[in-house]
Amino acid sequence: MPIRGQESMPPLVDLVTTWRFSPVALAVLLLAGGLYVAGLVTLHRRGERWSGWRTTGFLLGGLGLFAIVEFGFLGAWSGELRWAFSTRLALDLFAVPGLLTVGKPVTLARRALRGDALRRFERIVGSWAMRLVGNPIVAPLFALAVFSLLLTPIAGVLRLSPVSEALIPVLVPFVGLLLVLPLAGDGEVSAKRIVVIEFMLAFIELLLDALPGILLRLNGTVLDQAGRATGAVPGWFPNPLRDQQLSGDLLWFIAEIVDVPVLAVFIVQWMRNDRREARRFDELSDAEMDALVQQHLRGPAG
Repeated sequence: MPIRGQESMPPLVDLVTTWRFSPVALAVLLLAGGLYVAGLVTLHRRGERWSGWRTTGFLLGGLGLFAIVEFGFLGAWSGELRWAFSTRLALDLFAVPGLLTVGKPVTLARRALRGDALRRFERIVGSWAMRLVGNPIVAPLFALAVFSLLLTPIAGVLRLSPVSEALIPVLVPFVGLLLVLPLAGDGEVSAKRIVVIEFMLAFIELLLDALPGILLRLNGTVLDQAGRATGAVPGWFPNPLRDQQLSGDLLWFIAEIVDVPVLAVFIVQWMRNDRREARRFDELSDAEMDALVQQHLRGPAG
């Protein structure tokens, strides 16, 4: 029988039945879902079609997971449990935006908007800030910076602060969406990338993302310097060090699992580029092909 304070995870019934109300999360759901549905209605009135699985991915996949995270066990216990807080951050930053991009929200906006509204939207999408976010090295560095905060006392401040509690459901999924949109090919920036370099950076990210979770798991002291939760806690509630170890385990697992489909996307893009290049070569005449071969043999002009 485990000693009190060493228990790890709550019973399944608690995971499923624990809920809380978050007005900020509800506002995010209504705004994001309302804008997407407005785009669908606009296309329907014009007689244009939109993929049903894209709609399902955005509304039920992305927003559905967001609702489960923010209204469910993770949101309810985020202030008391380190592993609930870090898992909530990881899902809001990685998983929720990844599912939202299935719905191609930028493509939907481009098709639904007209006139000045479309021009303003294109200026935003093509701005320097979006180009910076679309840089393939930004996402891994940003994720590493965010989760490295869990190794410092800042994590305890953020976890217990009512201000951060209100900001997390707004900022974290939004920033995650900005980071993942170029990866999903849902913007102009992504078409100009070099897929091989992206793949290498994503592989490096696979290694970097593991570091905060490993350090949380292996450290023998409570890094956020916050004490035990105040008030009555259930019998399964872990002590602070065990809580931190669970946080590291789950953070490591989620970060690595999310990187697998990212690598798969790059492989698919790589294969598509190869097919497009092969088709371009097939369309060349014999004379054009001979000219390319001779140019390659001569090397770069010196």
